[in-house]
Formats: sequence, structure tokens, C-alpha cells
Amino acid sequence: MNNWNNEYMAEYRRQEIIKQMEQVRLEKLAQSSHVYHPGLFTRTMFNFANWMIVTGKQLRKRYEVPTANCNHSPKSSFAR
Repeated sequence: MNNWNNEYMAEYRRQEIIKQMEQVRLEKLAQSSHVYHPGLFTRTMFNFANWMIVTGKQLRKRYEVPTANCNHSPKSSFAR
């Protein structure tokens, strides 16, 4: 039997796996060092969302129907 070919292929595959593992390690290292810089669209949408939230709170304060205080009982009876 030709065991030399089997051993050669096993060693070749082992080296390929080691190269792939090193590549994955380098990619993870590069991704972790990347600082997030949002683009123009992202910044614009973030500011627009904040504006909508602030405006919505102001509009709610301005136009919300005040609630009635039902804790006070009437001084006199309704039935007379």
C-alpha cells in the first residue's frame, strides 16, 4: 500500500487548517481594532429620531387632555 501519499495528504491538510486558523485570527484582530464611524446618513437619521422624540414630548405636553381628579367627593348630595 502507498502510506506515504496518505501521510503527505494529512500533513498538507493540517497545514491548510493552520493557515485558515491564522487568517481567521488576523481577521478578528482587524475587526476588533476598527473604530465605528457612522456615515452621514446614519448621523442624520439619529439626529432626526432625536428631534422627533423631543418634538413628540413637547406636542404631548401641549395638546394632551388634562386628567380629571376624581379623588374629591362632592360636598353636597346630587339627590335633593
